[in-house]
Amino acid sequence: MNGDAMAAVRFTSSGDTAFNVEFGETIDRATNARVMDLHARLTRARADGAAPGLVETVPTFRSLMVVYDPVATTRRELEALVGSVIDASGTAGATGALWHLPVCYDTDLAPDLAELAAARGLTPEQAAAVHASGEYFVYMLGFMPGFAYMGGLDAALEQPRRAEPRVKVPAGSVAVAGRLTTVYPWESPGGWHLIGGCPVPLFDAARDRPVLLAAGDRVRFTTIDRARYETLRADAAAGRFDPETLRAKE
Repeated sequence: MNGDAMAAVRFTSSGDTAFNVEFGETIDRATNARVMDLHARLTRARADGAAPGLVETVPTFRSLMVVYDPVATTRRELEALVGSVIDASGTAGATGALWHLPVCYDTDLAPDLAELAAARGLTPEQAAAVHASGEYFVYMLGFMPGFAYMGGLDAALEQPRRAEPRVKVPAGSVAVAGRLTTVYPWESPGGWHLIGGCPVPLFDAARDRPVLLAAGDRVRFTTIDRARYETLRADAAAGRFDPETLRAKE
């Protein structure tokens, strides 16, 4: 394997039918770009029949999990394939979608907004405006189906997770923690700061593609008032809203 291409890459075990390809120790776009490039190349190799025994690849912030069928291949064979793919010149050319997600920052949907804003020397309105002005990158999905870890939060809103997590976070809650933001796709426990509500489900088993966002996508939030929030929420619940309309035409 090419020394430059394999710089800072290491293989670690993940059970007896998977291993991780780690590209570094930091969370940043450059590291994640290498993860996503390998993910795209191996996905294409699997589709082309060039990676027998490869079941799937799962991207994270800084590594790619490679899951395989031990009856059809071995870890050594797949590590060799990974090495040859990393050695390949150029890029895979994978480009994520840009989504415009609606969010309402009303007080009852944003129980932590005032406290977060005060801690950062802002008014709630200023904090909401800062959040809505950003473009966020989906590094990975995890924790639960559809939960997107989106990086790019302005440092003005940076705050550690809550000292006491909530037992129940309502589905659709827009939240921040550290330099990340997310939308909770389900009601669940959670320790992020809740600053708004998104009326569009990020996971819907009835859709052809249940999970709306994918690793590598970008997200911009569009501020809406309460009336629009309630209308979109009702339309989504009744199946009258097509979330694909939120995908930017690029």
